Amino acid sequence: RRVTAMTGVAIPERLIRGCSQPVEADDNAQVLLDFGNGCFAVVTTGFTIQQYRGPGLELYGTEGTLQMLGDDWDPDGYEIWQNNAGCWQCFKETQPEWPWADGLRHLVECIQEGTRPTITPEHAYHVLEVMVKAQAAGRDGQTKIIEARFEPPVSPESGPTEAAHRVHDRAREHK
Repeated sequence: RRVTAMTGVAIPERLIRGCSQPVEADDNAQVLLDFGNGCFAVVTTGFTIQQYRGPGLELYGTEGTLQMLGDDWDPDGYEIWQNNAGCWQCFKETQPEWPWADGLRHLVECIQEGTRPTITPEHAYHVLEVMVKAQAAGRDGQTKIIEARFEPPVSPESGPTEAAHRVHDRAREHK
């Protein structure tokens, strides 16, 4: 329900098409999100990251850990640790050909069919408020209250039909 951030310009000039250009916007940020009830998230983002080897997204909970592998535009599955299983389980991406910009197709389909999109305008407004207030918090150092609310999206149950550790033929296509 709150956001705070530290933002700044780490590289004040960039070489663009052979010309040196001054940077006019923050090029890196550390954002701390407070979801309430002692639940926090940290976002590291910027145009200063050269390479990385760790997961792009990690979620830590009281019963386990989830690591999304790959990038949002090039997903490669996920790893999950569940305390009750006592081990890491790895799952390959089930739709590696899925286009990351498919949300636009979904929106057009919803308009044509008169149905509500999975991600609602209220959800989008909430995300925009978080981003704008994170920038403001980065400028003035003050934690900001997030006021927008939305109903979380509900997705059908999905997941791998076969446990990844049982798949021995790596040449076959994903199902």
